[in-house]
Amino acid sequence: MMEPTLALILADEQATSALGAAIADALRAMTSAVEQAGMSIAIAGELGSGKTSLVRALLRRFGVTGSVKSPTFALLEPYEVSRLHLYHFDFYRFKNPYEFVESGFLDLFQPGSICLVEWPERGGKYLPAADLSIQLTVLESGRSAAISANTKIGEQCLDQIRTYLKTVRVDA
Repeated sequence: MMEPTLALILADEQATSALGAAIADALRAMTSAVEQAGMSIAIAGELGSGKTSLVRALLRRFGVTGSVKSPTFALLEPYEVSRLHLYHFDFYRFKNPYEFVESGFLDLFQPGSICLVEWPERGGKYLPAADLSIQLTVLESGRSAAISANTKIGEQCLDQIRTYLKTVRVDA
């Protein structure tokens, strides 16, 4: 088994986009597993750390061509790609974790769904455990990304991400 965490330096916006594309490629390679179990990815980081940019690159790689906007005000932007449902959540506006329960979003965390959650800490204990956690940090020059697998399917996804990252450069 490989290391459960992958640490990267993302030198610029292109590097963040390359990581988003690698995650999308990994998820596409795991379509059958995602159809059976679903996938939840928690994306944490301060304002301006690149959470939405990462998700936008992932969605573009999946073939989403329309507007990809931050769901900060809507809380949720849904996308259908192939046989999968991608849900982009942003819980920045939650004042209390119980707002996640009241939102009814829990029903979307199911087989066949990929849930991309910005500000997951604001969902607290009510948010289902993430299969994969991504922590983005702003550096003096660029960003860092720490990706951790929290479940078996998360480990499989992280292994796939490592494979796809071998073909692109993210740490210039």
